[in-house]
Amino acid sequence: MRSVAEQSTDELGGRMSVLARQKSDHVVLNGLLEELQGSSGSAQQHALLRIYRLVFPHAFAEESVLWPVIRRALPEGDELTLEVEREHQEVNELVTTLETLPVGDARRVPVLDRLVEVLREDVRDEEDELFPRLQTRVGRRQLQLLGVAWEVVRRIAPTRAHPVVARRPPGNVVAALPLTAVDRLRDAVDARRLRGGAAPRPALDWVSRGLTRTAHAIEHLPLLGRGEDPSTRRGDRAAGFPWGTAAGAAALVLAVVALLRRRR
Repeated sequence: MRSVAEQSTDELGGRMSVLARQKSDHVVLNGLLEELQGSSGSAQQHALLRIYRLVFPHAFAEESVLWPVIRRALPEGDELTLEVEREHQEVNELVTTLETLPVGDARRVPVLDRLVEVLREDVRDEEDELFPRLQTRVGRRQLQLLGVAWEVVRRIAPTRAHPVVARRPPGNVVAALPLTAVDRLRDAVDARRLRGGAAPRPALDWVSRGLTRTAHAIEHLPLLGRGEDPSTRRGDRAAGFPWGTAAGAAALVLAVVALLRRRR
């Protein structure tokens, strides 16, 4: 079997193929990781935000569309996808840790180093092991159909870390709508916060933190943990749904939406 990284677009099934799309994202990710490692301060935050917007929808679409096919098509599919799901879970947990550490805090350094390491391990596992095996069982036409489905899901997927949500359907599928809405609102706020401008930075910081709490409260809805393998289960799921946090978070979201409408 040849690594996906060594194959041409045509060998991977054409431009529409899910494997060609995966390879393209991996190339972009490699460039972003190099940028991240050479940055600090606000430049580092910009690089991280771009990585999040690439990595988390990419992984969500894999887990929702691609991994179920691999588990059906390959005798060893469950074992192979579970290993990648564990890597995805670690990425989620590392990013969640970064959210708690201020920019410039020395404790961020080992977390960032490990994040880069895990993301590169994930790419190698997919390109060298998982996808070449899939090629032996799935034809060109099906790879193209999977590519279309994967792209559709990626465009409507969450863009931030959600370590409490299941890595498998139905939990991750149910999570898509509420978490995508909150994540993409947070993306807009964070992009404005990092860019600066007329709005007071402390206010945008407060809104961003509130949206983060909103997303993490939503994660604890019971249905969002359904289908999860025990080896990727985060321990704080047992804490139950934080109704108080959710109520406050909902009020915050409504306030942000109202503010945006007034500014129009």
